[in-house]
Amino acid sequence: MASRSLPILVIFTVFMAGVVSADENLRNLANKFFGTIPEVMPGGENDTIEKIELGEKLYFEIALSVNKSQSCNTCHNILNGGSGTDNLKTSVGALGIIGRRNSLTTWNAGFQFAQFWDARASDLEEQAKFPLLNPNEMALPSEDIAVQRLEELGYSSLFQQAFSEQRSPLNFDNIGIALSAFQRTLITHDRFDDFQNGDDDALTHQEKDGLQTFVIKGCNACHNGPLMGGKLLIKMGLVKPYPNKDDKGRAEVTGNPAHNFLFKVPPLRNVAQTYPYFHDGAGETLEQAVRDTGWHQLGVRLSEKEIDEISAFLRALDNTRLMSFKDK
Repeated sequence: MASRSLPILVIFTVFMAGVVSADENLRNLANKFFGTIPEVMPGGENDTIEKIELGEKLYFEIALSVNKSQSCNTCHNILNGGSGTDNLKTSVGALGIIGRRNSLTTWNAGFQFAQFWDARASDLEEQAKFPLLNPNEMALPSEDIAVQRLEELGYSSLFQQAFSEQRSPLNFDNIGIALSAFQRTLITHDRFDDFQNGDDDALTHQEKDGLQTFVIKGCNACHNGPLMGGKLLIKMGLVKPYPNKDDKGRAEVTGNPAHNFLFKVPPLRNVAQTYPYFHDGAGETLEQAVRDTGWHQLGVRLSEKEIDEISAFLRALDNTRLMSFKDK
């Protein structure tokens, strides 16, 4: 009896070893090209509780818009599992002006090499101040008005606690510093992280196939690193021209025609929740974004099966980290 069952046991053991080996090989591939998201954002180790809590209040402060109708959260909603975007094609400013570009998520923003689609801000501190004064966004007339409004609302003591070494801490630069400290806490976690950390069951069979297809088709050439993007500028329409010729991207910052249509490669973490897609919001669904990216950036016509597989994998990047906000 034992001798007859032995071959079956051997076959089963070899089969199981093959399954484990396949997952391990895929995990090694994932860790090579991507890796898990770090637990602390660069600079976060120096942020104090006081700065983070002040930054959180400022993130939701509508007094930082010209008519007190918008906060940072309006276009970068993080409440109740929000994606850090407004899910509009392009955002609408406090004065009702429709912007030209899709709202980028604030989740994981501080891990990226630069901020905004055109990389015009080098870090979160610089980025945080731009929308406050932009006439198409929150439209405050001056830095002084921002400071004056916060003084009137009783923020002086909070700034003093957060910047205790300074004599006059309530100033515009410190608004940016506090906002950036809070944003450095916005770090996602997802099932792909769990898979890379050793949980074979964190991804379904289709999602694993999608990960392989993602790499085989070369999507990882641009969407690499822990965020699967956010590391460089790439021409939109790299292989096949992109229809939108009005927005010149990085060239509008530098004035250099060689930078025409260069945009930051967006991270793919939590991407299924940040629709619509691309700098102009032209990609209405995740499947359309996968299809169009394959064509414009790689010059390939992905099959419907490949699109479904890659889209399934990208949905495994949904943020599973729940955060509670002190004043909400």
